[in-house]
Amino acid sequence: MKIAVTYENGTIFQHFGHSEQFKIYDVENGKVISSRVVDTNGQGHGALSDFLANAGVNVLICGGIGAGAQNALAAVGIQIFGGVTGMADEAVETYLAGNLKFIPDIRCSHHDHHGEGHSCGDHKCGEDHQGCAGNHCHN
Repeated sequence: MKIAVTYENGTIFQHFGHSEQFKIYDVENGKVISSRVVDTNGQGHGALSDFLANAGVNVLICGGIGAGAQNALAAVGIQIFGGVTGMADEAVETYLAGNLKFIPDIRCSHHDHHGEGHSCGDHKCGEDHQGCAGNHCHN
C-alpha cells in the first residue's frame, strides 16, 4: 500500500491543487517501511490525480480539496482523507491505527465565490489564483 500526503515542511499542505510536494509512504503489514518526498514538477489540480496514480498511491491525506480533484482521484481509485491538519507523519500513523476521520464533504472553500457547479479543476482565476486572493482552503 502507498499513502500520499500533501506536504510542506513536515506538515500537511492545505491546498491539494497547489501541492508542490507529496510525502509518499510505503506500507506493509500496517507499518511504514519507507517514505520519500516527491516534487510535483509544477503539475496542479487535475494532473495531480494522474501523478499520484502513476506513483501507485492508494490513499491520499490532505487539507482542502475541491470537488473536481475529488472526482479525478475517485476515478483513478484513490481514497481521500481530506480536511486533515498537522504533521504528515502523525496523520499517517493515525490512519494506520484506524483513527483518521474521513470527511466526505470537505471542500476547497476559497472556490465558493465561483458559484454552483464549480470545481477546483475548472476555475478561471488564473494559474496563480490572483482572482482568489485572500481566500484559503481550510476544514
